[in-house]
Amino acid sequence: MDSHGARVDVVVIGAGQAGLAVAHYLRRAGLPSREPGSVATRGGFVVLDDAPAPGGAWRYRWDSLRVQDAHGVHELPGMSMPPLEPDERASVALPRYFAAYERAFELPVIRPVRVGAVRDVGGPGGLLAVETDHGEWLTRAVVNATGTWQKPFWPSLPGCETFAGRQLHTHDFQTAGDFRGRHVVVIGGGTSAVQLLLQIAEITTTTWVTRRRPEFLARSFDEEWGRAVVAAVDARTRAGLPPESVVGVTGLPLTEEFQRGIDCGVLAPLPMFARIVPDGVVWGPRDAPPAPAPAPAHLAAGVLLWATGFRAGLNHLAPLHLRVHGGGIVMDGTQVVADPRLQLVGYGPSASTIGASRGGREAVRNLRRLLPF
Repeated sequence: MDSHGARVDVVVIGAGQAGLAVAHYLRRAGLPSREPGSVATRGGFVVLDDAPAPGGAWRYRWDSLRVQDAHGVHELPGMSMPPLEPDERASVALPRYFAAYERAFELPVIRPVRVGAVRDVGGPGGLLAVETDHGEWLTRAVVNATGTWQKPFWPSLPGCETFAGRQLHTHDFQTAGDFRGRHVVVIGGGTSAVQLLLQIAEITTTTWVTRRRPEFLARSFDEEWGRAVVAAVDARTRAGLPPESVVGVTGLPLTEEFQRGIDCGVLAPLPMFARIVPDGVVWGPRDAPPAPAPAPAHLAAGVLLWATGFRAGLNHLAPLHLRVHGGGIVMDGTQVVADPRLQLVGYGPSASTIGASRGGREAVRNLRRLLPF
């Protein structure tokens, strides 16, 4: 559709867990949905998604990630998740649930639509223009729910460009079989790094490298623990600092599978190397984190797998100049302090599947104070 100049009350950008939660609460608050093609009608809300089909980031996860291994799967608000087969691919099961959710609540998701920029065209309290590859939407408020999947983080280390082997990010991982016969260095200390390392170790030799020594916790991640973690991330965003991921703050659960990996020596991290060379990596003489055994000065490798996480996908908000000197955006919960017309869900304390649903409810509550609906 050509939606140039279409006018709505709220534009939601992204239809992953956070975007669908926002849409649900907007619908429940009584804001009518904006049906695709109804260009002449004003008001209501619309959800713009750049994916070709429902599922958010789940649809892009590697095939070997099964439901039973997926980290942080939570229900969307208002609709129970049907029983899922533990061995089913997460990239199939979760998108199926998301698609059923969109149908059940008749959510106005338009896809694929790529948002290029959000601009202020009406001054404080005025309109925002959401520029897309299918035209422009004028709106009174924007809820950004783009998540992080489209922005993998690649650390910059000396010699990256000289490596003769293969470098890839978890964003592009497909199967451990791709690395057969080559030594793989997995870099990163999160859940994805551990899960992929255990898979790859069944196929070929591996080395695990982390900047900080991972902490495995033999405790349940209960509600009290979750509140403390969210509070820590929230404090950073209120101060205008870049958020640390909620998952990163929690540490790693000491599951039976992870314990076996520790016992067999696969999950034995070395400190971060100093530079990359054509045939591998090299450690410096002053590695700060202690290694469980002396690290080799040089390690030959055929693959570097960067399991180094993601950053918030907010480039399209750059024209609004929201970032402060601390590098982040000053937030009050989901609301941008500098511009209440903007709500960020899936950013900072709401950057988890359970936090996204709670953040969606908070964002709509904030918008109802701003807009008469």
